[in-house]
Amino acid sequence: MKGRSLTTLIIVGVLALFLFWGCGSYNGLVGQDETVKNAWNKVQSDYQRRADLIPNLVNTVKGEANFERGTLNDVISARAKASSVQLNADDLTPENIERFQQAQSQLSGSLSRLLVTVEQYPNLRANDAFRNLQAQLEGTENRIKVSRNDFNDAVQTYNTQVRRFPTAMFAGIFGFRPRQGFTADPGAENAPRVDFGEPQRQPSVNFNDTATTR
Repeated sequence: MKGRSLTTLIIVGVLALFLFWGCGSYNGLVGQDETVKNAWNKVQSDYQRRADLIPNLVNTVKGEANFERGTLNDVISARAKASSVQLNADDLTPENIERFQQAQSQLSGSLSRLLVTVEQYPNLRANDAFRNLQAQLEGTENRIKVSRNDFNDAVQTYNTQVRRFPTAMFAGIFGFRPRQGFTADPGAENAPRVDFGEPQRQPSVNFNDTATTR
């Protein structure tokens, strides 16, 4: 009788320990999952800020006589495509992240070509509205890079926890799956630089918005 009671106590104790361990793992995963979601929201917010600046940029450049319309149309088209690719934080699969990243990279490329073309128009380079937009875009690109890196850090921490034993057992039970972060675009190490202003000043901004994982 005593043997059965001891066995029962041991079983109850193991189950209680398992339950306590499972609750701790679940709560930890929930916290890290929310961190990833918050970081993703910041990524989208910074990309949206860039998209919001583009119409004003296009209108400012459009005022210059004989400006290359094809270059403007490329920016408008790329912005529309990038804005159409919206991802929920629960849908961050490798395929969806790649689609999102490609659309944003295409917009970065079209912006870069636009600003290279602007170098041929001294009136535009001296335009206060254009120079203000240029500064805002430069700041936005820097914010995008930071937010992407922060997102990748959050994803790495979350994925490590999801795959680490014994939390991995509870992650599978509760439906937590690894998430995909950003990767560098092909050729990102050779990203071109775009120069603004007069030659002697030589300020620059890199409009390749890729961010490498840490």
